[in-house]
Amino acid sequence: MLKNERLSKVLDMINQRGSVTVHDLVDSLKVSSMTIRRDLDELADNDKIRRVHGGAQRLKEISTDELSYLQKRNVNVALKKEIAKKVASMIEPGETVFIGPGSTNEFIVNYLTLDHLRVVTNSIPIFQAFLATNKDYDLTLIGGTYRSRSGALVGALTNEFLARLNMSKAFVSVNGIMNDKLMNANPEEGQTQTAALDHSKQRFIVADHSKLNAPDFYDFYSLNQIDGLITDSKANKLVLDQYATFTTIY
Repeated sequence: MLKNERLSKVLDMINQRGSVTVHDLVDSLKVSSMTIRRDLDELADNDKIRRVHGGAQRLKEISTDELSYLQKRNVNVALKKEIAKKVASMIEPGETVFIGPGSTNEFIVNYLTLDHLRVVTNSIPIFQAFLATNKDYDLTLIGGTYRSRSGALVGALTNEFLARLNMSKAFVSVNGIMNDKLMNANPEEGQTQTAALDHSKQRFIVADHSKLNAPDFYDFYSLNQIDGLITDSKANKLVLDQYATFTTIY
């Protein structure tokens, strides 16, 4: 087994179980305890796990305190702009694109130079961001139940409307990605994100590096159903290599 493959398996076991012992890993991977200890030290040095006596623990736990979209606006701003610029470069003139809720997605409009575009969103902040520019785009704000935490409109009405649309591309944010699972904090919002992805020809996930290998409450989609993961330059290469087995990394 190659080193990168072994490191990926070690990381998977830790993330799935929450904590593991050196003995657990030796028994599962059939390598020496010295090799496992070196692997754990390397993962800890890369801030992927927490090293503890006799083993390791998952670094991130599911948080019950979801940040609001206003709070998220001030986190990793430069990296979010880096991602937003990538997203804008992937949008073609005349397309119909869904841009889902998320503080990273709010920056996309700043990098668009197209003359003709149809934008569909269920996010009031993103709708307002597009209105604040002088770009003459066709904007569709989908109605539904307002969720103040994310500024999103969600629920049965939103999902029913999305089911009637045919969109070129969808760009959806997540609160966390664990293995091949895409996660957020709220089931209703997750179901609306699922509806948007299901009715788009190409599906993209937008996530800064802090969302990688980070679990959250509700699992709404799989990476292997996605055309690409768009992230930032601080993302750990080992983690990206793992995700590259499911989708294309941008």
